[in-house]
Amino acid sequence: MLRVLGSSRRLCDRVSRRDVLRIGSVGFGSLALGDLFRLQEAQAGAHVGGSTFGRAKRIILLYLYGAAAQHETFDPKPMAPAEIRGEFRPIATVVPGVSICEHLPKIAQLAEKLTLLRSMTHPYNIHSAAYTLTGVDRVDIPMELNPYDTRHWPFFGSVLEYLAREKHRTDAGSVRHGMREVPSNIALPYLFSSRCPEFDRGGPYGGFLGRTYNPVWTDFEGKSSRGVKRWRGNEDSVIQDPYAGVTPESRFVIRQAGRLQPGVTLDRLNRRRSLLGQLDSARRRFDGSPATRSLDRYQQMAWSLITSRKLRDALDVAREKPAVRERYGMTLFGQATLAGRRLLEAGATLVSVFWDEYGPANTAWDTHFNHYERLKGELLPGLDSALSALLLDLEQRGMLDDTLVMCLTEHGRTPKITLGTPRGVGREHWSNVYSNLLAGGGIARGKVVGSSDREGAFVNGDPVSPKDVLCTMYHLMGVDPHRTLTDNLGRRLPLVSGGKVLRQALG
Repeated sequence: MLRVLGSSRRLCDRVSRRDVLRIGSVGFGSLALGDLFRLQEAQAGAHVGGSTFGRAKRIILLYLYGAAAQHETFDPKPMAPAEIRGEFRPIATVVPGVSICEHLPKIAQLAEKLTLLRSMTHPYNIHSAAYTLTGVDRVDIPMELNPYDTRHWPFFGSVLEYLAREKHRTDAGSVRHGMREVPSNIALPYLFSSRCPEFDRGGPYGGFLGRTYNPVWTDFEGKSSRGVKRWRGNEDSVIQDPYAGVTPESRFVIRQAGRLQPGVTLDRLNRRRSLLGQLDSARRRFDGSPATRSLDRYQQMAWSLITSRKLRDALDVAREKPAVRERYGMTLFGQATLAGRRLLEAGATLVSVFWDEYGPANTAWDTHFNHYERLKGELLPGLDSALSALLLDLEQRGMLDDTLVMCLTEHGRTPKITLGTPRGVGREHWSNVYSNLLAGGGIARGKVVGSSDREGAFVNGDPVSPKDVLCTMYHLMGVDPHRTLTDNLGRRLPLVSGGKVLRQALG
């Protein structure tokens, strides 16, 4: 569900989100997919990037917030000591010599479609989604816990949208506001970090481009079908976590921005729009500031979302057969991934699906406690179903070759298991080495890039930075990752600080 998520905090252009809501606007915007395609083609013609430059036409990001353990996902270590290798066994994939965790059997059967990155590494051992998802050169805990820290760089989806608008500006001589039925940069299932009252985390936002380039966030309306134990620091409590299971009636719906009030018809709404347009014209004669231009964009996108049946239909996973929904998994992540595939088909350029904290902190993939219990009972089966169903659906629809699939996490977990935690064993934060997964859109099939040592503690060869992944993504989307943007201080900054295209990961 698309929801206008109100906040009294100030936007970068000095207009509060509450002010925007008060005048009936929504903080979202995007251009037609064709605009990005034209940008790709123009750059590809002048760029010596090989046959994979601009191969991808759309992206779906599956983000495992909290840090997935490399040992229990894509880089098992069966020959390591017991306190390192853990309780789970490896299973062979369809790629000779490549094994992954036994609780990912469906992904194992699709490994010929994937590239595993087993040598991810960086120096920031914190939950900074911003370091993974933006080009920023460094992060710290204050940035992690403040989405609107002025040092943040923009989310890569925000950059793609910005570049498309700049191309529009160049072609048309002025910026035309994108009126489209399906936003190009949309994220599910709800505003990042909004269901964990303890923290407000940075990452997938507009950064120095401003909040008008935040993704369009959906919201979830439904019920959990399963209670799970969560440790709250001093005692266990049962949480109805939708990531563990949802009822069939659960859905993603348009709230506030896209729901007409009782008695308000579209004709009446159009008359209101005409009046607002007259008032806006008068206002613009007195105020040509960036804030006004931002509000124009908010309002136009709001109108597009309000009247978009195509968007509502794409989010309506109940239109799928029950067997399809079951294949993705009747969990919040599974159903959001299914909705993500539907949004791509409807014309979205980037869909981001977050497996996020719900309720107390140290949830999602942050397995300090109950490590094996949560992996076996919730996390691994949910990932296995959603990712495998997505890959099969994209291929069956002829979309995998030009859709980049990115399954990312911000760091890994310690090689040695932590004993004596309040609730079961755990693994702590570890950014020295971990694993990510890529597929489709110009990515090689059936390949492993890099390796870790015998204990899964350090890179053994071919280190890969999150910045390399971003450079590769931009390359595949037909964008030079080393071109520059101007930040809010007037500095020219590259899209990605450092990093290189992972040629060894390209098909």
